[in-house]
Amino acid sequence: MVTSMTKSFPHFRSRQGFTLIELVVVLAIVALLLALATPRYFHSIDKSKETVLKANLALTRDSLDKYYGDNGKYPDQLATLVEKKYLRTLPMDPITESTTTWIIVPPDNPEKGAVFDVHSGAEGNGSDGTPYREW
Repeated sequence: MVTSMTKSFPHFRSRQGFTLIELVVVLAIVALLLALATPRYFHSIDKSKETVLKANLALTRDSLDKYYGDNGKYPDQLATLVEKKYLRTLPMDPITESTTTWIIVPPDNPEKGAVFDVHSGAEGNGSDGTPYREW
């Protein structure tokens, strides 16, 4: 069935796809949108890793304080917190993606145990400019 529109515009009937210009314009728009969204995406990933690191440090420090309150001394190693059920597992440092990179700070008096505090073993600085090792 031929309509009056196809009689007036015969090129409508023969058009099968997109022109190269149309494809280039669409790809340029997609590339522009990706160029705007990608930096925000990676920044949000870094920000979420820092948030998880702060939460893991707070959780571990709280567990150390509870251990000290119950036993009168700090644990000899971080694994003791897991063995004594103060933690289910050692928290992971999301920046280094490892549970073995924690920097252990001993107490002033060695008779009080070996693990007074923990810091991240990650290289570099957080978004606020402070080194991860000082968190």
